[in-house]
Amino acid sequence: MNTFEENKKMVIEKYEALISRKNKVADFYNGIYDRYQYPVLTAQHAPVIWRYDMNPETNPYFMERLGINAVLNSGAIYLNGKYYLVARVEGNDRKSFFAVAESDSPVDGFKFWDYPVLLPDTEPEETNVYDMRLTQHEDGWIYGVFCSESKDTSSNDLSAAFAKAGIVRTKDLKTWERLPNLVSKSPQQRNVVLHPEFVDGKYAFYTRPQDDFIQTGSGGGVCFGLCEDITNPVICTEEVVVSPRQYHTITEVKNGAGAVPIKTPKGWIHIAHGVRNTAAGLRYVIYVFATDLKDPSKLIASPSGLFIAPHGGERVGDVSNVCFTNGAIVKENGDVYIYYASSDTRVHVASTTIDKLMDYTFNTPSDPLRSVDCVKQRYELISKNLEFLSK
Repeated sequence: MNTFEENKKMVIEKYEALISRKNKVADFYNGIYDRYQYPVLTAQHAPVIWRYDMNPETNPYFMERLGINAVLNSGAIYLNGKYYLVARVEGNDRKSFFAVAESDSPVDGFKFWDYPVLLPDTEPEETNVYDMRLTQHEDGWIYGVFCSESKDTSSNDLSAAFAKAGIVRTKDLKTWERLPNLVSKSPQQRNVVLHPEFVDGKYAFYTRPQDDFIQTGSGGGVCFGLCEDITNPVICTEEVVVSPRQYHTITEVKNGAGAVPIKTPKGWIHIAHGVRNTAAGLRYVIYVFATDLKDPSKLIASPSGLFIAPHGGERVGDVSNVCFTNGAIVKENGDVYIYYASSDTRVHVASTTIDKLMDYTFNTPSDPLRSVDCVKQRYELISKNLEFLSK
């Protein structure tokens, strides 16, 4: 067997073994959710035909021609008995694109479709796209809201960029209609999520206004605004802060909406991300808050601290110490699957239930914001436990 055939056989066998590998619950317990041992998507899950020239005449050594650097931040949806992840795939060239991975199981067996998503090219200045949230809206469409990035041509800094909220819609994840980018008073928008129901007859968005591509500046946190017409998406109301940034918390530097909010009997549960600064750089974690069923702009619960943080090998990757989500699936039986990326490199899954999420969200105390009060809060728990255990 020549070099081409040997290498081709080796690569295909590794790929087939990876996508057929069964997942299992990891040795982790907090009573809130289960983590799974293996990532559900990685760069190695990218099909061989995406990366290699399969013709021995033009690729005699079976070299990788178009490499994949990472598979991360994935929107998620359950349709017609199957689980779909619309992942951000980043090539070795740093450009991101979207691709659909499908499975019969929520925790393993995800396989990308042959072709990535080719978005309608309606934004000539757009350089990069990433982090799509999938909203199955009551109007009958599936909407994808994502970051549309372009160069800030007014600056000589090659890293200076503009972030806008791009919008597409589909019925089948195959044919995508591109709508205009969302317009708001903020000069930049990232991490925008479309609410799944009309609010006062309007489309509702959770936004993250920011003054700069990286720095939020005057942006106060996760906000809420309304839009009259999704085909002319302009925020027509003031963007009200729902989940604020706060000093010396996990949202100190910035925070943003994550997965599409989950409707429960007690309120809309939001699985978002918060960012704080450390000596080692920015640390991203996932946190939870809840808003009112009738008025989704009204914060009604905010459990203290982080919900999911990168553990062990999850802390290592392209951008280390990062945990980020923009996709979750809720089953009719109440099961919830949260898809989160670690260190901008791979996609994991954690499973829980609506009942557990409600218990965590509405019964976990909020952050009292001062060390002395946090100790008092813990004293109360210890005292309560000791009294109970002494009976």
